[in-house]
Amino acid sequence: MEITSRTYADVVVVEPAGRIDIAAGPEFERAVMSLADPSVGARAGLVFDLESVEYIGSLGLRVLIIAAKELRSRGARIAVARMRPAVAEIMAVARFGNVVEIYPTLDAALAALTSGALEAQRAAARGGSS
Repeated sequence: MEITSRTYADVVVVEPAGRIDIAAGPEFERAVMSLADPSVGARAGLVFDLESVEYIGSLGLRVLIIAAKELRSRGARIAVARMRPAVAEIMAVARFGNVVEIYPTLDAALAALTSGALEAQRAAARGGSS
């Protein structure tokens, strides 16, 4: 599993790739909990871009629950975007729409969290700073 992240204004976009299963669970949890820290830039929240995630198991879902509780305790938000059909089905069966905000695109998720995050992402895409 690979995990990269980018910060846009006060939102951190987390981009895991591969399978979030029992083998990757501890690594995923360490990465997510460190990125949820407001000093890292996640003052408004985290967006998980799941486009490159093939599968998410119970440990991955548990990490999202823990992150959601942490973020909500300080008034921040958590969202997921761009899920593959298999991951979307797992989220639907687990009724994860009650735990995280779900968006079809990264732009929609960023815009929902803060307009500044979407503007920063667009500036970065044009070659500006984020």
